Amino acid sequence: MFGVGYFKGEPTDYLLIFHGKKLARKGAGLAFYYWRASTSIVLIPTGTADTPFIFKETSGNFQAVTVQGHLTYRIVRPEATASILNFSLDPKKRTYKSSDPDKLAQRIVDIVQVNTRSELQKLTLEEALRQSGGIAESVLARTRVDPALAAMGIECVGLYFISIQPTPEMAKALEAEYRESLQVRADQAIYQRRALAVEQEQRIKENELNTEVMLEQRRKELVDLQGQNNLKQAEYDARASEIRLAPFMAQDPAKMVALGLRELGMNAEKIGNLTITPDLLSRILNRTSSAGEGGD
Repeated sequence: MFGVGYFKGEPTDYLLIFHGKKLARKGAGLAFYYWRASTSIVLIPTGTADTPFIFKETSGNFQAVTVQGHLTYRIVRPEATASILNFSLDPKKRTYKSSDPDKLAQRIVDIVQVNTRSELQKLTLEEALRQSGGIAESVLARTRVDPALAAMGIECVGLYFISIQPTPEMAKALEAEYRESLQVRADQAIYQRRALAVEQEQRIKENELNTEVMLEQRRKELVDLQGQNNLKQAEYDARASEIRLAPFMAQDPAKMVALGLRELGMNAEKIGNLTITPDLLSRILNRTSSAGEGGD
């Protein structure tokens, strides 16, 4: 019909229908006919929206960092949002008449950046680089209670920091510092390993020396014991010889010589060659006679 249009909203579309300046109807997912000439349609999407962001900030020790993240939000009070930003829709083209809807995400990101700045200023660069997850949680908590966000009727559903990066120059400096610390740790490990090897070698030498000392001590004890045993054996042998010869000491020397010659004669077959010269026999007899006379 001429001048009459039909509009059907999606379930997540919150609609405000104005006839002139008067609000005639509102609600989510409405379907209706309207007069094109006098009807204005405001459409506020209430589904969740995702917005990536990247901005530069400064840490507590005045070091520049680049924060990259991802924001998820939704409009929970559409009428409050519509009172701040123009969400008027061209129903025929289903496009917004102004650029205000595109500004909404940037306004939320600005609030996130302000809260991120407050958190980063509490930390040094090194702490910020290590605590991106904790910083994101703190910023999300601050953003959810931010009065500016509440005034726009926005709820921040999720906030994630993909990375917090220093400047390229500082990154190289930190990498160099980290490499140096790794090298120092490696040198310390090598030193400790060498020191341990030297200590173990000293222990081995000490054990070898102690073993040699113990062996020498035992050898000394063995030599002393062998000497004592040999001395005892000699004493026993001398005593035994003395006891064996004692019966003969009281005998007549002439008889002893005669007995000896008799023994030689009895064992003549065992003697290969024996020469008794007259001179030798004379000496024996003379010594025997002298011994007999001395005994008398």
